[in-house]
Amino acid sequence: MSASASLPNEDLPQEPVAMAQVPATLTPAAHASLAAQTLSRIVFGLLALVAFVALAIAIALWQKVGNMQEQLARQSGDALAQSLEARTLARQAHETVRDTAARLALAETRVGEVALQRSQLEELMQSLSRSRDENLVVDIESAVRLALQQAEVTGNTEPLLAALKAGDQRIARAAQPRLAPLQRAMQRDADRIRSRANSDSSEGLRKLDDLMRSVDDLPTINAVAARSGGLNEWQADAVPADAPWWRRLLLTVRSEARSLVRVGRIDQPEAVLLAPEQTYFLRENLKLKLLNLRLALLSRQVDSARTELATVSATLNRYFDPASRRTQAAATLLQQLQAQVKSTEPLRIDDTVAALATAAAGR
Repeated sequence: MSASASLPNEDLPQEPVAMAQVPATLTPAAHASLAAQTLSRIVFGLLALVAFVALAIAIALWQKVGNMQEQLARQSGDALAQSLEARTLARQAHETVRDTAARLALAETRVGEVALQRSQLEELMQSLSRSRDENLVVDIESAVRLALQQAEVTGNTEPLLAALKAGDQRIARAAQPRLAPLQRAMQRDADRIRSRANSDSSEGLRKLDDLMRSVDDLPTINAVAARSGGLNEWQADAVPADAPWWRRLLLTVRSEARSLVRVGRIDQPEAVLLAPEQTYFLRENLKLKLLNLRLALLSRQVDSARTELATVSATLNRYFDPASRRTQAAATLLQQLQAQVKSTEPLRIDDTVAALATAAAGR
């Protein structure tokens, strides 16, 4: 190789000859050295490649580790914040539990006090209830007895019925089972008084209605032509159909004479001398007395009803014809009304009185 390097460069055609001669001049040592250099270059290149790959891997790992450190740092910060928050919440929970325990102890104390007060109030209410029931029974008894006395004096059952109804409502509001028998007794007495008053009043009012309808048809004493309403005494001698003419004429004249002249005894001249307009006012006055009698019966005023009945009966016997059937029917109705008023029983509330006595005794 040194020989070839020393060759002159003037003649260019000689170069191929020199290049062709080089391999021929290389020795085995040169070949080994050349192989060694080539191998070293390959090893160096491989080492460089491995180093480059290792460097790239190291850089990638370094970046990954950096990212992991950042993530761990962030997670550590979050965990630290959560830990602080958990500690705060735990401290607050502990304080809440402590406050709750204190409040629970206070509530238990108050519940005990309330239970004690409740027992005391129940005892007080029971005593008040017993005294209230006793006061209620006393008030009802006083009101019922006062209304009974008023009903016996006036004959009006409305105050007694009102007292029984008020007592019933007061017992219903009190809602005491012990007073239930008293309430039932008051209801029975009220129903009995109401039914008796309705039945008596309905029968008496019916008779009064019949009397008032018959007032306009009652004949007065001075109404001679209409006093009997049927056959007169002279009509008993009726003219026979086969009688001779002179007998028929005589009977006719006698009948006319009897119709013109009437002979009788007058015990009450004022009744006979009534004018037609006075007869009208007499009937209207009788109707007013019957209306007063109706009001007295409705209000259960027995004395007033008896007085009005006596007045109506005296007027009927004084001014109206007693021989008339209508007058006799009216007199019969008046007698029935008088008997009904006389047979009126006094008001009795035995069930209520007995129940009041039982309730007052505490049984």
